[in-house]
Amino acid sequence: MTVEANPETVTRELAQALHAAGATRVSLGAQTFQPHLLRTLERAATPADVTRGFAHLRDAGFDNLSLDLIYGIPGQTPAQLAADLAYALALQPEHISAYELEAKPGTRFTIVHGDELARQAEQMEDYFERVVATLTAAGYRWYETANFCRDGKRSEHNLGYWLGHDYLGLGVGAVSTLGHERRRNTPKLARYLRGDYRREIEQLDDETRARERVMLGLRLDEPLPLAGLRHALDPAGLARIEQLGLVERGDETLALTPRGRFLGGAVTAELLA
Repeated sequence: MTVEANPETVTRELAQALHAAGATRVSLGAQTFQPHLLRTLERAATPADVTRGFAHLRDAGFDNLSLDLIYGIPGQTPAQLAADLAYALALQPEHISAYELEAKPGTRFTIVHGDELARQAEQMEDYFERVVATLTAAGYRWYETANFCRDGKRSEHNLGYWLGHDYLGLGVGAVSTLGHERRRNTPKLARYLRGDYRREIEQLDDETRARERVMLGLRLDEPLPLAGLRHALDPAGLARIEQLGLVERGDETLALTPRGRFLGGAVTAELLA
């Protein structure tokens, strides 16, 4: 059982209570260790909060801790990203997630930081390569596009998404996928608290399920079994990216090469029929 926590909320008492309640893993949303970048993200935690929270969790007996990092933050430099990675590694978490910043068009954040976000977008590929090179050199397995682990401690919950398993989401705004049905609970908190639990329901046909299985399965570092999925692939697109050395094809499997993984989204789009 994983619990996600903002670092500033993790007290010694909370850490002990989580461990006593049966939680086996805690993921801390560090995002960055640069105070000015934390202010840009409007995060309340400080680097000291992360260090302190991490220590409380270790003292409580947790041997499986994860840190979330973000890169491409407005104002961030390559040197600051390197410092973030070094800070994270010094804490010795079993798992690190490192995501590029996604700013939704039309939001206040995008309007305020538009020019800088455009500049950061040009650096994303370099940032991505730096993250992978640094973490793999430190002994972490790059098991999913944005996720790295030691000692086999992958995120079992997220693996369910990437492997196409069913999952049940509970609460306001939660999403579930059960068979050929995807459910989205209302994101409106006031409505939910009034007991209005209406949800959107999307029917997923076999084609959609197959395309999602390809798209998500190729994010992993293990070959994707092609049984039942070949109809979702474009043969011409597959031939093109294979010729470019971006994919490796087995008798019944498909996997991206290391370079293909860096270009994952574009490669997958080329693959899908």
